[in-house]
Amino acid sequence: MQRVFIRNFGCRATQADGAAIESLLGDRALSVSSVGDADLVILNTCTVTTEADADVRKSINRVRRENPQAQILVTGCYAQRAPEELSRLPGVTWVVGNSHKTKIPEILDGHYHGQIHVADILQTSEFLSSPVSDAFGSRTRPNLKVQDGCSNVCSFCIIPSVRGPSRSMPAGRVLDEIRSLAANYREIVLTGINLGRWGREPGLPPASRIRLAGLLRLILDETPVGRLRLSSIEPMDLSDDLLDLMASDPRIARHVHAPLQSGSDSVLKRMKRRYRTRHYEDRIRRAHTLMPDAAYGADVMTGFPGETEAEFQQTVDFIERMPFTYLHVFTYSERPGTPAAAMAQVRLEDRKRRTHILRQLAESKNLTYRQGQIGQTLSAVTMENGLALTGNYLQVRLARPRPANEFADLEIGGLDPAGLTEKSGFAIL
Repeated sequence: MQRVFIRNFGCRATQADGAAIESLLGDRALSVSSVGDADLVILNTCTVTTEADADVRKSINRVRRENPQAQILVTGCYAQRAPEELSRLPGVTWVVGNSHKTKIPEILDGHYHGQIHVADILQTSEFLSSPVSDAFGSRTRPNLKVQDGCSNVCSFCIIPSVRGPSRSMPAGRVLDEIRSLAANYREIVLTGINLGRWGREPGLPPASRIRLAGLLRLILDETPVGRLRLSSIEPMDLSDDLLDLMASDPRIARHVHAPLQSGSDSVLKRMKRRYRTRHYEDRIRRAHTLMPDAAYGADVMTGFPGETEAEFQQTVDFIERMPFTYLHVFTYSERPGTPAAAMAQVRLEDRKRRTHILRQLAESKNLTYRQGQIGQTLSAVTMENGLALTGNYLQVRLARPRPANEFADLEIGGLDPAGLTEKSGFAIL
């Protein structure tokens, strides 16, 4: 039996792929917790930024230092994008793109010859996913990837070319997975590369075209799930039907995350995003009217090619007037082969300065939101580290030990540096 160490880089979708790879290997592999104990190291990569690529290369070098006898298999998005580049790195035994992830057991068994195994990802129809534990480090909130790929054409994004077109886990399989998870977990997080497009790919039979809101109704009606949380959903997919359902059923977490990228219409146009700020604002205002106490988050990019100071200020002004409770702020990073990479680039120091400004704004909005929760009673799921996560996406430090993986109604007594404290617990005011 081969001893295997798997390291996943990047997003929740990549984490789900890593769990699926481990499942595919089955009885032929024993999962180990350190590189030094492994016969085979699988690096399941991300390529969304230059920093993500650099992390992978550093990890390859680290594996060679810590365990020079181990074979290294590099897979995932970086492998799909630049297989030749990775194959030239010392110590790399195989490079397996997303197109061939399901073939990893056969590759290891020698049924596929050669070092590089990559094909046209745009022709893929396979769906690879297994539930994974939550990014907070607890074992109480598994993530289930129910959608993969993206058919959008954003000018900055490499993901469609390394993940392939949008495709969905069949509804019946989703229900089976949820039933199995719900037997052991109170909260389940539904994820995807473009989750809001679940069920919309061409060629599906009419009975399968129920879209995301319809899938949620099936889950709520046919499984014992305690709470569902939705990961990121594009603003144009926040339909009235979906928002009405989220607001009406307490088993769906009061949490909306919608990528913004920019608060400037001219930048959004250059990005080839499929909405403008008025559309985005309409969806978030509609959600906020229905769920005024919910968490509202967004991804925002600074320093997109050609972004002027005036356009950046439009983004600042837009964020200030919106009811955001947190932001994920990213500095634009050129991705080879994307249209944006050929545009006039913003100076790196300007990109970083703008990122700093938006992160400060995000911290201010988040502090205001957390201050408004003091004295409230919030429903939360307890975790293993003395914390709990509320339905509206706030961490609470518990006042007394509680078993993990339980629902608890917590009275909020104060602020913690990264969240809240339960009443009678230690608070930093």
